[in-house]
Amino acid sequence: MNAAERATSPEAATKIAAVVDLFKRQFPTVKANLKPWDNDPDTQEWVDPDSLDIGLNLPAGQTLIQLRLHEQRLIGVEAACFGPFGDQRWRFSTIGDWTFAGTHPPPNGFQDTLKQVCKELFLLFNGSAPDAAPL
Repeated sequence: MNAAERATSPEAATKIAAVVDLFKRQFPTVKANLKPWDNDPDTQEWVDPDSLDIGLNLPAGQTLIQLRLHEQRLIGVEAACFGPFGDQRWRFSTIGDWTFAGTHPPPNGFQDTLKQVCKELFLLFNGSAPDAAPL
């Protein structure tokens, strides 16, 4: 679900701002889109009501970040980077082994930075990083 639509309380809005801030600290030129999904019925059919979705223009490309939530706890982070024609270049998930997959994976330095941001997201939402998080 669009992050902008989840900002229904001061606490939720503050948490969303903190998420964007975590990315801005690591990627200072990033611009966030709090409404990456269209409101048309076809798109809304596929939107996960338990996720918090943010579009980012990261150095690796246009990236959709989905924070998977369950009862306000973060259970996973998924990212997908798209090329200029909507083709998926790479994807990443903290559900499983925290690996990147796709035709054009980002450089190792970017991968390490994104993994670090994900660990910080778990700290923000849950107070601790998952046991399976890579070092």
